[in-house]
Amino acid sequence: MKPLLKFGLMLLTLTLASGSVYANEADIKQLKEKLSKRLPVGTKPIVNTTPIAGFYEVILGGQIMYMTKDVHYILEGDLIDMESRQNLTDNARGGIRLKALNELGEENMLVYTPKGEVKHTITVFTDIYCPYCRKLHNEMDDYMDKGVKVRYIFVPFKGQKSVQTSVSVWCADDKNKAMDLAKNGENVEKKTCDNPVSKHQALASELNIRGTPAIMLESGQLLPGYVPSDKLLQQLNSAL
Repeated sequence: MKPLLKFGLMLLTLTLASGSVYANEADIKQLKEKLSKRLPVGTKPIVNTTPIAGFYEVILGGQIMYMTKDVHYILEGDLIDMESRQNLTDNARGGIRLKALNELGEENMLVYTPKGEVKHTITVFTDIYCPYCRKLHNEMDDYMDKGVKVRYIFVPFKGQKSVQTSVSVWCADDKNKAMDLAKNGENVEKKTCDNPVSKHQALASELNIRGTPAIMLESGQLLPGYVPSDKLLQQLNSAL
């Protein structure tokens, strides 16, 4: 029998044997004590129950895995509820992403805000010179008209030129105007100042952002790659 199938059957057996979802504080305490002996001093894992009796969700930084209370079995992968069609692991990742964004703070993002009511907010990891990032930026008027706030986080994957332009945009007297110029392929006056670009890069690494654009929704869901504004707006409105 293949290892993955065997492990899946084991999980199914545990679930059927339990008869219900339960929380066991003693088991969680035991799991944390076991982990404290194996992890660096000061590491504080977050442990949550799962719908599978005997298995617990363990969050370490940006990593999510599932463990038995004695840490004898560890499962790395996505846990999916087939009845509700929900990816429970990705839901947990969404919480991690939102927490990380809140810690960065909107004051450390380049923000485009609609003049009227803000109906939705998206956070876009972007590179100045990424073609599809520019395609997304060209639809900014559509987002503004439809009440979508767009928050940019710089991820200058394309080298030192991209890093310098990102810094120059941030340090410009009018950040949004400088961003518009840069996204249109025009020159931006070279400037330096205190800026959050290195924090942006660290955040992207923490959240495993590997390409741009990457669009984060209000739920914490991450959409890798460009999405046309009409389709994204449809998805945002359907979530209401």
